[in-house]
Amino acid sequence: MTSPHASVIVVGVTPGQPDAVVQRAAVFAGHFDAELVCAWVDGSRYRVSENPDGSVVSLPLDPDFSDTSDRGIPQGVLDQLTRLLDPLPVRWSTRELAGDPAHALGRLADRLGAHMIVVGTREAGLRGSAREFFNGSTALHLAHRQHRPVVVIPLKPVDTELTWGEE
Repeated sequence: MTSPHASVIVVGVTPGQPDAVVQRAAVFAGHFDAELVCAWVDGSRYRVSENPDGSVVSLPLDPDFSDTSDRGIPQGVLDQLTRLLDPLPVRWSTRELAGDPAHALGRLADRLGAHMIVVGTREAGLRGSAREFFNGSTALHLAHRQHRPVVVIPLKPVDTELTWGEE
């Protein structure tokens, strides 16, 4: 559990997320001598209660879904975090959250007194664009609702060497 006086940086993690998001968050954690708290948010569940460490007890949004047990962070995400972070000299932990990602990450950051929240951009694509159109960008929602810095890691940066009109 994170000490109430320890420096903390929260990073949102998702299945299939490029390594760059967690790697850059780990660099920030190293610079600030902070614990990196990797938070996975299950949008198909809602928060019932909150544990002292910021993790949550949740239930499925669909009342017909009979599985009431928390499913936990996907094994692929845990494997990726272990592969990326264990070799580094950074303290890290995970938290399972539920509900709207921006709201859940913000609540966790508040609970832990985090210095910043790190998230990645969504890669372009029809599904990602449609989801962002209807739900909005997690990064944008965080940036408008937080009193702490929100660092957005670009996943497809634009080449700055190009000038207008070039292809």
